[in-house]
Amino acid sequence: MGRIAVTGLGIISAIGDHTAQNRKALINGVSGISTLHFCDSRYSGLRPCGEVKYSTEELKEKLGATAPGTTRTDVFALHAFEEACRDAQLNETDITSADTALIGASTVGGMCLTDELYHDANKKQDGSPYLSSYDCSSATIFLQQRYRIKGIINTINTACSSSANAIIFGAKLLQQGLAKRAIVGGADSIAKFTINGFNALHILSPEACIPFDKNRKGLNLGEGAAFLVLEKEENIKNKKIYAVLSGFGNSNDAFHPTSLSDNGDGPFLSMQLALETAKLSPAQISFINAHGTATENNDLIESKAMIRLFGTPPPFVSSKANTGHTLGAAGAIEAVFSILCLHHQEIYPSLRFQIPIETTQLLPVQKYSQVPLQHIMSNSFGFGGNCSSLIFSWAG
Repeated sequence: MGRIAVTGLGIISAIGDHTAQNRKALINGVSGISTLHFCDSRYSGLRPCGEVKYSTEELKEKLGATAPGTTRTDVFALHAFEEACRDAQLNETDITSADTALIGASTVGGMCLTDELYHDANKKQDGSPYLSSYDCSSATIFLQQRYRIKGIINTINTACSSSANAIIFGAKLLQQGLAKRAIVGGADSIAKFTINGFNALHILSPEACIPFDKNRKGLNLGEGAAFLVLEKEENIKNKKIYAVLSGFGNSNDAFHPTSLSDNGDGPFLSMQLALETAKLSPAQISFINAHGTATENNDLIESKAMIRLFGTPPPFVSSKANTGHTLGAAGAIEAVFSILCLHHQEIYPSLRFQIPIETTQLLPVQKYSQVPLQHIMSNSFGFGGNCSSLIFSWAG
């Protein structure tokens, strides 16, 4: 079987509502971290977030998705899905075909409607229009029903590695001949549920986050969605190919619900497995889009794992300083960023970094540059120790 090609990209995040706008913001070092405007939280002025700069109602009107029960997560997913399909030149027949798979991902899902969920759960009313919208698969089901998709449908929920695993799942369907094309990605939106939960863990920063910096104070939550279209190379005719998905790996620390092991076994093994499936050596990786949450545990352990595998790691950066941590959407959003780096042969700068972690002394990229890139690794590490790494390669 031929290679797995990426033929379509779609994204919405705190730094842009389409692929070109996100790329421009990354080049110019734009941060989408700001005060909350569209989530009614007691922490709105205390915990900055990477919020998409549209209200839910604006997005619903823009996308023609005004049916009762439609959530903010749904419209994020719809926005990115439609851009990816247009970009890959998929028509209605392609999308609805039984050999087109849809693999979505989310952690919050419809629980972005925290207040509605609370009232429904406590039977304080007869039932809101959102009763069928609360689980993590609701956005995938929304897309399936809206487009009458007949192929394999699934939703992955492995915390922050969710949409990276959706990409892996879609690739495996293509490899096994179970689909001709796969639309893969994820969506999540900021909610009281996640703000309160992460704040209870004492890992939300009171200011804009600084991944891999000695003085990092925690993460900023973000929101958005991204989808990629994967196709078998032999089935592609006269289409632009952004990149090839050449390798992937998934592992688990099995160490702690919210922390990585001291040796970084999960991250090390996922990166090692990705290299093995791509048949590459560590020295062949040109750049790493790191998970880089800016929490005390993650950045130290990911640094240790990179040093353990690479010796001297290649250039790396965490784009969460731009977008915030988008949870179940992070793997797909950062896959899009990685592919943009590869396709345009450029590296985007880390934001706000000043002082390296004392024990590792690693320095993320701090300036935009145009450099030759052949293979890029994108890391996504989730709660429960679920770690995934993707490798995208130059399509030429």
